[in-house]
Amino acid sequence: MEIQVWSAREEEFSERLNTRATFSNCTALHYAVLADEAHIVEMLLKNGANPTALNDMGHMPIDYAKENSRIQKLLQTYTSKYNEKLKELEAEERRRFPLEQRLKKYIVGQEGAIANVAAAIRRKENGWYDGDHPLVFLFMGSSGIGKTELAKQVARYLHKEKKEGFIRLDMSEYQEKHEVAKLIGSPPGYIGHEDGGQLTKQLKACPNAVVLFDEVDKAHPDVLTVLLQLFDEGRLTDGKGKTIECKDAIFIMTSNLASDEIARHALQLRAETAELTSQRYSNNIGDAEMVERVTISKAFKENVVHPILKRHFRRDEFLGRITEIIYFLPFSKSELVKLVQKELEHWAELAKKRHSIELTWDKMLLETICEGYDVHFGARSIQHEVERRVINPLAEAHEKQLFTKGSTVHITVEYNEDALQSQDSDKSATGNVKLQVRNKGKAKDYVM
Repeated sequence: MEIQVWSAREEEFSERLNTRATFSNCTALHYAVLADEAHIVEMLLKNGANPTALNDMGHMPIDYAKENSRIQKLLQTYTSKYNEKLKELEAEERRRFPLEQRLKKYIVGQEGAIANVAAAIRRKENGWYDGDHPLVFLFMGSSGIGKTELAKQVARYLHKEKKEGFIRLDMSEYQEKHEVAKLIGSPPGYIGHEDGGQLTKQLKACPNAVVLFDEVDKAHPDVLTVLLQLFDEGRLTDGKGKTIECKDAIFIMTSNLASDEIARHALQLRAETAELTSQRYSNNIGDAEMVERVTISKAFKENVVHPILKRHFRRDEFLGRITEIIYFLPFSKSELVKLVQKELEHWAELAKKRHSIELTWDKMLLETICEGYDVHFGARSIQHEVERRVINPLAEAHEKQLFTKGSTVHITVEYNEDALQSQDSDKSATGNVKLQVRNKGKAKDYVM
């Protein structure tokens, strides 16, 4: 009897169907293939079933099909059709909602950086790129101005919510010669050989990931040698001697080199951007010229930035592997106001959720917080200024029970008359945060 059962299983079901296998998150198509029901498989496919769906084991329905069977041929045909249809839908979505618009939802300013990155990715998505080499970017600029965030959003765009699609490595952890082994894995006979490298292990899981090398200027020269091979050939050999092909990956390096020089150049760049904006509205220039004019001038790149990079990295071949250097500019006044508004909205949402308090504010508060902007720390300086000038007084007032649940707290800034009349006075230093609390029709003012 037992022999007959095993014989029936082999004849009627996939060899992958066994008591030790896990079938969690299988679709109806998976089960139809496992049951070897060709007519059900065909019916499901004709009605839009996804032939590329993965179960928790990472298997598609075709992985459970018998070799050279009708089901396998059906799945191969419909998988090809499904992928073509998916590409058409993605292309249509890109036309309706360009990448630039998607990125601007999450990043304040940096129009030039966004335009250049989006243009390079558009070339790749539409087949207008060199398939033998991966895309390699170097993001340059001060801290806290969107370099890391742009890399994250590119990964989110390309890989949706897939966590493996974004790999981030802090290169300050690779400052010593021996730490190359952490990147690609230890050679045979050394401790950690079986564990593999931090980069190679993650690239093996997702060969087309977006890889961020944060603060690459801090890495040891031997690490840069590894990156040189990676950028040139689009492949990497790990400590076990296995080669990982990753030509479809996108590599992004960030660096604070020349950030002071870029910051000093900011006034000129802002003037160019302002002129560009006015010209855009009058439709006097095309998109290609618009992108070119928003970037740093060629003379600045050649005479200021390139010598700094060459002096630090000491190898032209490394710099030559970079597809494009992207420059991030200090924020303008209007962009600072947007940053402050965004940060206050974040805290207003938390106040509503945690304390049932409604927060409002006026324009004077926005302008006052903008005065705390530090070009060297970017958006982080705005976050700290909001915490210092707004959140600290709110926390103190909350502790003193100056407002309760259901209250509306309007935040403004009050200056003394001497400060207002003095042109030399630093208003951001003398202004006091004023809380106007309304609860059950009653209003009280508190100067903190």
